Amino acid sequence: MSAHDDGGRRGPAARWNVSARARTTVDALEHLVGGFGTGILAMVALLSLLVTAVACLIGVGLVLVPTFLRAVRAIADRERARLSSWSPESTSPEFISPDPVPDEVRAALADRSVRRELAWVATHASLGLLLGALGLTLPVHAVQDATFWSWWWLLPPEEAATGALGLWTVQDLSTALGVALFAPVWIALTCLLAPVMAWLQAWPGRRLLAPAADSDLTLRVAQLTATRAAALDAHATELRRIERSLHDGTQNRLVAVNVLVGAARRALARDPSTAEEILDRAQGATEQALSELRGVVRSILPPVLTDRSLADALTGLATDCPVPCRVDTDIPVRGAASVEATAYFVVAEALTNITKHSQARHAAVKVRRHADRLQVQVTDDGRGGADECGGSGLVGIRRRIEAHDGTFTLHSPPGGPTTLYVSLPCG
Repeated sequence: MSAHDDGGRRGPAARWNVSARARTTVDALEHLVGGFGTGILAMVALLSLLVTAVACLIGVGLVLVPTFLRAVRAIADRERARLSSWSPESTSPEFISPDPVPDEVRAALADRSVRRELAWVATHASLGLLLGALGLTLPVHAVQDATFWSWWWLLPPEEAATGALGLWTVQDLSTALGVALFAPVWIALTCLLAPVMAWLQAWPGRRLLAPAADSDLTLRVAQLTATRAAALDAHATELRRIERSLHDGTQNRLVAVNVLVGAARRALARDPSTAEEILDRAQGATEQALSELRGVVRSILPPVLTDRSLADALTGLATDCPVPCRVDTDIPVRGAASVEATAYFVVAEALTNITKHSQARHAAVKVRRHADRLQVQVTDDGRGGADECGGSGLVGIRRRIEAHDGTFTLHSPPGGPTTLYVSLPCG
């Protein structure tokens, strides 16, 4: 293989590594800026702590302690949110803040979470603030040295005489341009040190603000309680829907058939020529009742899911949808019947909403199975603005999904497009 071929093969990998390093550095600087902001808040809280401690010597500060501790809790929650968005494996993204700070001073100081938050404030106000300031200094020096040639002459003579931390004597434009040689050094130091400093800055928060060992279990119990209630509500709603469909549709049709049959029997005795017309009307009512009854049965569990597959069932829904709909499915392994039925009803309800409310010209359904999750995405190019509170069936979709311990996300800005995303466990 020639050297040219080898270099061409290495080129994309090298560019990817440089791009990845750049993204890592930018992310680290972003987190250092966020940590610097919470560090300033922690410093203010620490100074307030000192003032409160001094005031406690004369008894006045005891009244201020609960208020101060609530302020510390607010700052700590802000740091928790920052760490959750960056490193969810360290701090749960669904982290629920500890119980409210007790109003009684002794009980508040005995609270383990309060003590850990006070320790974090002291650490972050010193180490976190220092690391944030140092991390931001590196790119500032890089920009300063890279542009020094363009503004050095504006400085007083004694300040313009030296550049690059005093390591370079500036006498004219050519020597001012030489200061720019130090910019790559600062950039390299930024790429090397910024991720490390960002990790060190976040480390106290990960250790001191992370949820207690049993909080995940508590959260899980709360989630299961909520999903069980949602499942019961969804079941009751489904029973009411079936009862309403049978009562308002099929039952009325059957009553009409009974009335028409009775009228035909009477007509046979009086005027047999009119009986045939009445029987035709009764037959039509019977066919309508059977059609509505089939619709109710299909809404309970579509037979196509049993006879064929979820992909075929969704294709049938798309074919019947008045809005042109494209279906893209990749489901190599079938899931549980209840999961497939839920996915089917989600798509059916979503397409119904698109037809009634969105004024869309096109819709798309995409279904994938990744590991033990069935992922469903429904999009349309309509007017957007879908809202769960608008009575469009989205609440029912969410309840069905939560009953299976799945996730439901809706993105529908005014003007569209609307994207509905559902993830169901199917392992």
